[in-house]
Amino acid sequence: MSSTESISRLRAEAEGCRACPLWRHATQTVFGEGQAPAAVMLVGEQPGNEEDRQGHPFVGPAGALLERALEQAGIARDQVYVTNAVKHFKWEPRGKRRIHKTPAQREIDACNRWLSAEIASVMPKLIVCLGTTAGRAVLGHAVRIATLRGTVYTAPEHPERQVAVTYHPAYVLRQRDQDRFAEAYHELVSDLSAVARTLNEPSRRAPVLQRPAGAQRPSA
Repeated sequence: MSSTESISRLRAEAEGCRACPLWRHATQTVFGEGQAPAAVMLVGEQPGNEEDRQGHPFVGPAGALLERALEQAGIARDQVYVTNAVKHFKWEPRGKRRIHKTPAQREIDACNRWLSAEIASVMPKLIVCLGTTAGRAVLGHAVRIATLRGTVYTAPEHPERQVAVTYHPAYVLRQRDQDRFAEAYHELVSDLSAVARTLNEPSRRAPVLQRPAGAQRPSA
């Protein structure tokens, strides 16, 4: 079975996922999309309001900013695979609006089977974790973006691949101060540029990202 066929099968299976309660209030399952196999796999947190309505990942404001950052970094959006750690939109009502809520660990764990299967099918050379939830889902332990961003690592959890951690584009959009927004966006582009350089330098040795003491390995 080809990577594309495998992803199509997984997408169909995930539509009926009831492993956690998030499906009850989501419009639909939002599975990953893009090139398969792909050199780069981008992992976000969960679908947003617009993604939930349209059924595609990264189509809202954060997706538009990500596409611009990828272009500046020299990475073509149509050459990567994009997905989320959690496949249903978690939200709470605020007036007539649906406001994002961060997924709980049990919800991340419930979706881990889909993320693991996507990684196996897409076979990326490099996984980019967009934000702390994605980092926790991919690596199986808490991550600090400010500490880890800017470097491409090898990780014991994914010995055949390299891993990078950077901001989720939604975090960049939340920066109301104009100077801080510009700084955060520049850092996102810089981190993605490091990913592009790594792909162009396959012999480059990457430092090992050590697991924190006491951290459990992610389930398969």
